[in-house]
Amino acid sequence: MTTSPSTTTDAPLDLGDDEELLDAVVQTAFTVTSVLNRVAAKHDLSLTQLRTLGILRDRTPRIAVLADFLGLEKSTMSGLISRAEQRGLLERSTDPDDARATIVAMTDVGLELADKVRDEVHQSLRPLLRSAMLGEHQYLVDGPAAAFALGTGPSA
Repeated sequence: MTTSPSTTTDAPLDLGDDEELLDAVVQTAFTVTSVLNRVAAKHDLSLTQLRTLGILRDRTPRIAVLADFLGLEKSTMSGLISRAEQRGLLERSTDPDDARATIVAMTDVGLELADKVRDEVHQSLRPLLRSAMLGEHQYLVDGPAAAFALGTGPSA
């Protein structure tokens, strides 16, 4: 029996002295987070609520699974879902595989908002993706600066 070489390793990745690339990754994360926060606020959502809508676009998980994914306590998740239910965005139901468990899904109103938010986020992040055409990792270095210059960065 032969084994193929693994593409992953437990050894730490050596990026050498490429601090510029590492800083660019962090700056990109800041820019993306800023865009998400701005779009969420426009629709009277918290960042966690926006993330919840994004997660629920194509699945109906148990509340406990959703809470784990978001890094929240189940009670905190339950409160977040209650507020979204009041807005008509989400609904709870009994898990068909386990009557003791509760699943959460988006309503039609929630799906409509999730689609609108997704479109706005994509539009705001396009300048970062356009910068990717510069080649290799240069897009990470120039991308956040391009986003700020085009008014899609944190100060926009």
